[in-house]
Amino acid sequence: MIVLLLNWLLATLAVAIAAYLLPGVMVDGFLAAAIAALVLGVVNALVRPLLLLLTLPLTILTLGLFTLVINAVLVLLTSAVVPGFSVANFWWAVLFSVVLVLVNVGINELATRRQ
Repeated sequence: MIVLLLNWLLATLAVAIAAYLLPGVMVDGFLAAAIAALVLGVVNALVRPLLLLLTLPLTILTLGLFTLVINAVLVLLTSAVVPGFSVANFWWAVLFSVVLVLVNVGINELATRRQ
């Protein structure tokens, strides 16, 4: 349970950092970032596998780049659901998903290096 809470807090930190770095993404505060991280995690766990399966031929045809489109759609879906978290348009959502992945990798690298 503590590992799950720690992962959620790290995801919240990643959302806050990515929103700070990108002017097209707005987060109203820590609570909005925490809810956005939670909703994004749930959406990634439930909806993303279905979308990846349905778009598998297109993903293979584009050598995996269509996954960026799927990630952007999921970020926009999260933006529509979570009050206090907004993304200006599709391209900011694509950039946010890329920055979020990079920030998550950095945070996870720091977290595992300390152990």
